[in-house]
Parts: sequence; C-alpha cells; structure tokens
Amino acid sequence: MTNSAETPPLNEARHLLRVTGSLKPAIDVLMAQFNVLQTRAQLLLSLATLTLTITGFSGPRIAAAGPFSRYALIAGLMLVLISVLLILWLGLRVRWVTQFRGQTDEDLLVTIIDYRDTKTRSFAWQIGLLGAGLAAYVAGVVSYFFVGAP
Repeated sequence: MTNSAETPPLNEARHLLRVTGSLKPAIDVLMAQFNVLQTRAQLLLSLATLTLTITGFSGPRIAAAGPFSRYALIAGLMLVLISVLLILWLGLRVRWVTQFRGQTDEDLLVTIIDYRDTKTRSFAWQIGLLGAGLAAYVAGVVSYFFVGAP
C-alpha cells in the first residue's frame, strides 16, 4: 500500500532510483527526457516557420478569396503566433539540471521531475495551439481552392 501523501513525482523518483541504482544515471534519464522536449519544441518552430513563410507568398491571394478565407487565415496565423511565443518563452527556456537543489537525492529528483512535468504540460498547450492554428490556416486555404482567385 502506498501512503496517500506520496505524489506521482515522488513515486517516480523512488522508482527511478531503484531502477538506475544511483543519482547520476537517474539524472541522465531525466536529461534525455528534457532533450526530447527540446527537440520537439524545435520541430514545432519549424512547422510554424513554414506557415509564416507560405503566408508571405500566398497569403494576400488567399485572403482576397473571401471573408471565410481571410478570417480563417487571420485566426490561424494568430494561433500559430501565440504558440510560437509560448514555445520561445516556455518550451525553449533553459534551466540547467545543476540549478536544482534537494535535501536528499530523492528530493532533488522530485524537483527535477516536477519541472519536467510542467514543461510537458506546457508542450501540450503549445502543440494544441499550433494544431488549431494550422487547422484554421488550412481551412482558409481549402476555402480559397473552392472559391478560387478573385
């Protein structure tokens, strides 16, 4: 039976220490997880950059196709921009593992796991906003294809 005061990060920290045997390999596992988040944030930025680049070339023509295309394009670009700002502010912000402190190895791992979980939740918002922005953007482009150039 687990103590009701135990939190998922505490349980994960204990498990990680059991599996890895000591602090150094446990931190290595967490650093690899941070690397995954960093790589995925860079992928999201690449998708957003593609959207903005394409808009520079074809955006005015798509927007001229009609109100739906125009407003879908505007909504899509605004959502993409918001996601980019969150990626830059939260997703790509660096906090070194050596900056974390804890009274014990377990406490240190809990602190790092809490930070990783916060970054993971933030990533879910970033990808959700980018996905919504891309969907609205594509809706504007599809509408343009149906309506055609003015």
